[in-house]
Amino acid sequence: MTLTRREVLCCAAGAAAGAAWTSLAGAQPSSSLNNEPWIWDAHGHLGGVRGTVKERVTQILRFADRMLVRRMVVCMGASWSHDPSPDQMRRENDDALRAVECAPERILGLVYLNPKHERESLQEIERCVARGPMVGIKLWVAVHCNQPCVDPIAARAAELHAPILQHTFMRLGGNLPGESTPDDMLELARRHPKTAFICGHAGFDWERGIRTLRPAKNVYADPGGGDPVAGEVEMAVRELGPERVVYGSDFAGRSFASQLAKVYSANLSPAAQRLVLCENLKRILTPALAAKGMKP
Repeated sequence: MTLTRREVLCCAAGAAAGAAWTSLAGAQPSSSLNNEPWIWDAHGHLGGVRGTVKERVTQILRFADRMLVRRMVVCMGASWSHDPSPDQMRRENDDALRAVECAPERILGLVYLNPKHERESLQEIERCVARGPMVGIKLWVAVHCNQPCVDPIAARAAELHAPILQHTFMRLGGNLPGESTPDDMLELARRHPKTAFICGHAGFDWERGIRTLRPAKNVYADPGGGDPVAGEVEMAVRELGPERVVYGSDFAGRSFASQLAKVYSANLSPAAQRLVLCENLKRILTPALAAKGMKP
């Protein structure tokens, strides 16, 4: 049988894709091969899917089950406010609380705050974290996180053993008003050494962002979001150590699969891979879970 040039190229491409998939599958931890969900995702949202909160959670969990994600953090509401008023904060947090109620054994909630409204933000921490089921805090782009108005929030977070997930970016054309950089994150973390911080997106310009975070031992890099580029997770583990990198996908705007590819394709030892995919986030959240009588 004689093959055309097109058929030869198609066969070659298929073989290459198969080899790549086999390599990727072989990089997965042995527990995933037993179909046992165990991954913990540090960064997720209700946006990116449609419907009621319950319908959104159902869709997210279906996607998570495909990729063996056991626990996932959810923050912010069905619609997002860049600079939320106190009423908007409460509405968004009510959405996240409903998500936790839908699947308390799977969904971990973070309270979304605007530090411009100090009194109301502290009230939301009490409602959602101190007296509620949430286990941490989410800060986005209302203010730069190195501003003094963030200090009361960071101090209360330390008292509750609640980590702070802070969005960070370094945009080529300039950041949004109030959008924090890893340098802002470093400044805040140095003022609050007893608070655990997760640097969302690792600054997006991750080669600069990861290096910036090196001095702050209480800051963890979350490489989630963006394209599944090679080298990001390897650099984070090399520069910060495997104990300071957590897997986050930024679902549902990004897929679990594309962000897991960053970890599975990295040249990590099985022990380091498990730290990134599960054990680090579990360790960070265990004190807050224990205070609520919840098991990891």
